[in-house]
Amino acid sequence: MKNSFLKEFNEREYFNQCTNLESLNGLMDKKKIRAYIGFDCTAQSLHVGSLLQIMCLRLLQKHGHQPIILLGGGTTRIGDPSGKEETRKILTEKEIEKNIKNIKKVFSIFLDNKNSKTRPIYVNNYKWLGKLNYIKFLREIGKHFTINKMLSFDSVKLRLEREQSLSYMEFNYMILQAYDFLELNKIKNCQMQIGGSDQWGNIVNGVELIKRHSSKQVFGLTTPLITLASGAKMGKTEKGAVWLDNKFLSSYNYWQFWRNTDDRDVIKFLKMFTDLELDKIERFKNENINKLKIILANEATSLLHGKTAAAKAEKTAKNIFEERSIGDDLPIINIDSKNLSNGLNIVDLVVTAKLLSSKSEVRRTIKNKGIKLNNIAVDDEKLNVSIENFDNKKMLKLSHGKKNHVILKLI
Repeated sequence: MKNSFLKEFNEREYFNQCTNLESLNGLMDKKKIRAYIGFDCTAQSLHVGSLLQIMCLRLLQKHGHQPIILLGGGTTRIGDPSGKEETRKILTEKEIEKNIKNIKKVFSIFLDNKNSKTRPIYVNNYKWLGKLNYIKFLREIGKHFTINKMLSFDSVKLRLEREQSLSYMEFNYMILQAYDFLELNKIKNCQMQIGGSDQWGNIVNGVELIKRHSSKQVFGLTTPLITLASGAKMGKTEKGAVWLDNKFLSSYNYWQFWRNTDDRDVIKFLKMFTDLELDKIERFKNENINKLKIILANEATSLLHGKTAAAKAEKTAKNIFEERSIGDDLPIINIDSKNLSNGLNIVDLVVTAKLLSSKSEVRRTIKNKGIKLNNIAVDDEKLNVSIENFDNKKMLKLSHGKKNHVILKLI
């Protein structure tokens, strides 16, 4: 790979497959292009599972290319069956529009909006999908797809093999995504789609549709699906998704997610999820692994929440683990002092704080000395927490294990 973008794309371990790598290499050497990534808007925020795609958009900008961000106002109404075992919940139009508005804020943090040649172009596919004439669409677009081939794609085949329901609505998703690429090629001169490896079939459909419909060559490029060294899915934890929004996940908890990276993943994640130069990362290989985890946490958190928040999170972690103090950057949960007039049971308090999801889990954890109040293990599940447990600042630290902490604050 001689082209600078593709070379770094590969060296950062983003590369999985390409429809015609040699031709794409030649094209990107000759000119700057537009490439798109699609994001369905099923929640109010993206999570870490989408971060690799966002880093690809950053890399496009770095090398002078212009990213197109397709926000799936139309396809979100259908639901992508790729990797899903059941039909996605259908959202209302109002919910989808609210999600689109919030998700755009994430891109405004990660991407450069100043350079007119590389600033991201936002499109909502509902603009064209919402106006489709069904008969016309079948005649002009549907004729290019065969049921035989559509049944061969993993997103369809796996659901059918497991005898899990696949609606006709979902079955059409791959055609709509291919049509998105065709539209973006026509109206925005988009020449490449990037996506996760689970999108390969959908992306190839778009490349082939454009070739048949418009006799133009476009390209598909995929990234690997990221799983942790432990085998777990990227972005999922015991406490749920790792959101890219401070409203749903504090900067401290985001920092801790990266700080808790498995030793085997640290170098790979420094390449994938930070802007550190690759030669510098190469020199890190013999460094102390805990030092590298802090570098990863600081760099990744700085990209999303800023350097000040990252430094504050590191300081709080140091206070908690080394100096055993409360720390001033932990998530804060307000507790009405009226609710503590007769005391509040520790089991209910842990569930309210969302450190654990069920009371039975809390009771088991208390037996194993895994719940702490201000660093002191709770040994009685019948303990009632009262106002007297709070310090003179009306705060109390509640902990589950060594890594999960919240501040309870009286109001």
